[in-house]
Amino acid sequence: MSIPLLKYSLSTHNHRVNSFENLPGEEHPKLYTTENLPSSLEVDEIIWASYRQIFSEHQILSVTRQTFLESQLRFNQITVKDFVKGILMSSQFRHLNYDVNNNYRFVEICIQRILGRDVYNEREKLAFSVIIGSRGLESFIDILLNSDEYVENFGDSIVPYQRRRIIFQRNKGEVPFNLKTPRLNYNFLSKQFMPILSWSGPVRRFRPQEQKPKAGDPALFLSMLSDVSIV
Repeated sequence: MSIPLLKYSLSTHNHRVNSFENLPGEEHPKLYTTENLPSSLEVDEIIWASYRQIFSEHQILSVTRQTFLESQLRFNQITVKDFVKGILMSSQFRHLNYDVNNNYRFVEICIQRILGRDVYNEREKLAFSVIIGSRGLESFIDILLNSDEYVENFGDSIVPYQRRRIIFQRNKGEVPFNLKTPRLNYNFLSKQFMPILSWSGPVRRFRPQEQKPKAGDPALFLSMLSDVSIV
């Protein structure tokens, strides 16, 4: 018997901040969609927008590219929603976001990038963390992609985007919450993609005094004097 999703209130400390679409005079974010039979150049933009939203700019690397999914999207074999799910289920997304964070932080990342908003409260993090622990990663992603919130805002053909004007303060200006660099827990630092250098020989630290003096070095002259016995 699977554990049902816990109830949580739809509240946030920014609950009075309206969406883009409800603020007259503000520029609406550009929609990347396949509804109007996009050209090959427009499909490239859709693919880039998907990577930018799901991986965020700091994680767009050559190793995160999903060429097979891109080919399927170009030939209209899958929808944008399928493409987004493929990115989320890729091993690269898992390694860069899931393996290096606890479930609470991972829930926050996914809600920001899939639903285009910040989490409502800690209760929402807890509810979805239980789903990840009891049903697994794919079930959690399916719940978000098949939710009424996702279907009503993005459907099958629109790339997810930031729907709320929530920003993250930094020393150098302000950036949207979905583009901020994830803060990794120190317990997961050992799982980062960093080269590990190993040395099987004895550990020996270099000391400057261990250098042998060369010809013309005053140290060589001083050592010769120390060897001369005084009669």
